[in-house]
Amino acid sequence: MTHRLPLLPAFIITVLVCGLHAMTLAAGVPAHLPVSQLTVLTQKGSDHLFEVSVATRPEDRRRGLMFVTELRNDQGMLFDYGRTSVASMWMKNTPMPLDMIFIRADGSISSIARETTPYSRSTITSEEPVRAVLELKGGTCRRLGIEPGDRVVHPIFEKQKPSG
Repeated sequence: MTHRLPLLPAFIITVLVCGLHAMTLAAGVPAHLPVSQLTVLTQKGSDHLFEVSVATRPEDRRRGLMFVTELRNDQGMLFDYGRTSVASMWMKNTPMPLDMIFIRADGSISSIARETTPYSRSTITSEEPVRAVLELKGGTCRRLGIEPGDRVVHPIFEKQKPSG
């Protein structure tokens, strides 16, 4: 038995290094989150469909898109706070720029933090109380013309009123 003991520390170090390496190589969003469809309706008449992972639990909202290195153009994460409050986000351990869309309880877009700085620990706060935050690949809002006042359609928002 004593001849195996020196191998134990080496094994533990190997497991830790491999685990950390796997975390840094993470490509997509966490697989355990529910996925649903979400549409952004712009005031200019465009509809943009996204596939979003929905983070409702505090631990999932805290992790968010940390360590995620790839998002498709039609993919994102919806942070559902379950109630209206001021939302604060950051980019700790997030290697790619994101567009953060702050959404009121009725689904209207309050404000947008565009192309946020990777790995920044600076706080990004909503300008008013919101129900949710939608994170998309950085530059998506500019590319698609998504602006404050546009509407997000998803089941978490109160009954949607038709626009126009």
